[in-house]
Amino acid sequence: MLNALSIDVEDYWSIFSRDWLHIDAEPSDAVVKNTEWFLQALADRDVKATFFILGEVAVKFPFLIKQIAEDGHEIGVHGFSHKQVFRLTEQKFRQEVGDCKKLLEDTISGHVVGHRAPAFSIMPQTRWALEVLADEGFKYDSSVFPISGKRYGWRGFGEDICRVDLASGRSIIEVPMSTVTVLGKTLPAAGGGYIRHFPYFITRWTIKHIQKKRPVIVYMHPYEIDTKPRAFDTEHLSDTQRNKTVKFHRIQQRNRDTVARKLNRLLSEFEFTTIGQVIGKVIAG
Repeated sequence: MLNALSIDVEDYWSIFSRDWLHIDAEPSDAVVKNTEWFLQALADRDVKATFFILGEVAVKFPFLIKQIAEDGHEIGVHGFSHKQVFRLTEQKFRQEVGDCKKLLEDTISGHVVGHRAPAFSIMPQTRWALEVLADEGFKYDSSVFPISGKRYGWRGFGEDICRVDLASGRSIIEVPMSTVTVLGKTLPAAGGGYIRHFPYFITRWTIKHIQKKRPVIVYMHPYEIDTKPRAFDTEHLSDTQRNKTVKFHRIQQRNRDTVARKLNRLLSEFEFTTIGQVIGKVIAG
């Protein structure tokens, strides 16, 4: 089975600062260093992946986006400033994805047809976003987690790559995130914190189990391999913000030193390619 590997290119520090502390901050150069590590790891095994990129990262580091494209990877949109869809109006969402799509296409001189919403925030209440994506020229979306979760999820959505018919008469392909059913409960799998926190044998078992029926959609973030993050200035924060920062960083640092090793094992044991390539095989097959 040929599976899909995707990397959501975002900067941990700027997103944390904006979402948790309500302080605007530009992406730091850590996103460059960490993404380049992924590019080298993929090049070492001649594996291609899909990189969903934030517009704010592309604005500050256009050379990184060009490098990703020149290495033969697929480029997709991850929004402009990592705003969850449910926090946006239809007009603001259209601007977020449209501006990022144009920026990326101008940067790489090529077409961009894939999208992933920040924090998997396309859910039943934001399904209107699929109509906007189709209208903006996207061919596929990979934002739906077919689970019933606290922060994200679309209960009842199928687990297979499928074409979604829209009210306008258009359609868009949805590439749902991978899940596994354990003791009757459907759980997220094979991505991000699940790879980081769980022992490797669990991720390996999960992928082997899922790919008996369908391709696995693995997602990761560049910052997950960063074991030596820069110091974060807390002097200007309130006591509440400072405590929140310390607690959050402690959780986010947990098991990061295992991720590089786990990814290299995944690349050696399983077959991966871009989401676009996987869609082509599924639709053609």
